[in-house]
Amino acid sequence: MQPWHPDAGDVLIGVAASGTTPYVVGGLRTARKHGLLTGAITCNPSSPVAAEADYALEAIVGPEFVTGSTRMKAGTAQKLMLNMLSTAVMIRLGRVQGNKMVNMQLTNNKLVDRGTRMVVEETGLPAEEARRLLLACGSVKAAIDKFRSGK
Repeated sequence: MQPWHPDAGDVLIGVAASGTTPYVVGGLRTARKHGLLTGAITCNPSSPVAAEADYALEAIVGPEFVTGSTRMKAGTAQKLMLNMLSTAVMIRLGRVQGNKMVNMQLTNNKLVDRGTRMVVEETGLPAEEARRLLLACGSVKAAIDKFRSGK
């Protein structure tokens, strides 16, 4: 695996429920020094993590029912925000058509089956033919585009 070399086209999002985790603050600070856009997801208002980021999302959830157990409210709130961000990114990158993720990686049988159903729905092809087209093209989007182009 090649080492990752971030550049100005990358974004770093620091996640810390308390908003005070030192290595998250340091990571955001270093990323900004290298010209990366930065974001933060915290559960405390006006935290050091939020102050270090270009954009901060702060879910103020109040104290946990069990002190020290941030997986309850804070962790759930942060997971929801990460889900919203990743969904928005996939839409902006053109990996979604309508309400379907059409550029997913076909890494297991479940995803191949899901992709096959999407190709069937969009093209009207029989399932086995849609599956062959999907596997030959590598993505739902490419399979549908190839079908529509008639090539």
